[in-house]
Amino acid sequence: MTIAALEINQLDFSYGKKQVLHGLTFNVEVGQCSFLLGPNGAGKSTLFSLITRLYDQDKNNIRLAGIDIKAQPLKALAQLGVVFQQTTLDLDLSVKQNLLYHAALQGISRKKAKILIQQQLEQLDMFERQNELVRLLNGGHRRRVEIARALMHQPKLLLLDEPTVGLDIASRESIVTHVHELCKQTGLAVLWATHLMDEVLENDKIILIHQGRVKAEGTRAEIIQKTATESLSQAFITLTNSRGK
Repeated sequence: MTIAALEINQLDFSYGKKQVLHGLTFNVEVGQCSFLLGPNGAGKSTLFSLITRLYDQDKNNIRLAGIDIKAQPLKALAQLGVVFQQTTLDLDLSVKQNLLYHAALQGISRKKAKILIQQQLEQLDMFERQNELVRLLNGGHRRRVEIARALMHQPKLLLLDEPTVGLDIASRESIVTHVHELCKQTGLAVLWATHLMDEVLENDKIILIHQGRVKAEGTRAEIIQKTATESLSQAFITLTNSRGK
């Protein structure tokens, strides 16, 4: 039996007396690219904060590669790579220096780090730019570096928090293609939060949440069929009573 890269089981969470997550339950399987859709305030950011342990939860509701994040937080988080919506690169360091610094924090030897850096940057067509200051890179190239950094320690699951916001069409398409290739070729699992539905490919899994609950789960075609609509955008509106808000 294959262990899921991410298991969320009956996850509740409250800010004081206000409950924002209600029994969230879903899995992200090995090699699967899953998209987390939902309007603003649906609970996506809270969920990501719980998975990364920026917030703590009372019960053992989250497992990364089969490891309980509450019982074994360090071992579990070692299975996780994250790209946040806001860039966290040091703009005054080079691409290579940023990656070496992250590798050191992960306990990766400098010798091994150089090998991993070359592998990651070559996959992203960025190796020749490894000595450039991050400040000189455009938004799309900075995102590529952040993805490379998130994968340096070879995690089982990659969390992407709206990574293509503000990027031009070519940069967006490049990142979408690269991430899907990683899933296909390496077995990496991805949970990708986005408002841009054109980034979801035909065989991707969609987890649509609204008001802290899973409203639908499945492929684009399955959700469209379930809602008797003609597009994912229409299905989204139907399930969330949203008009793009």
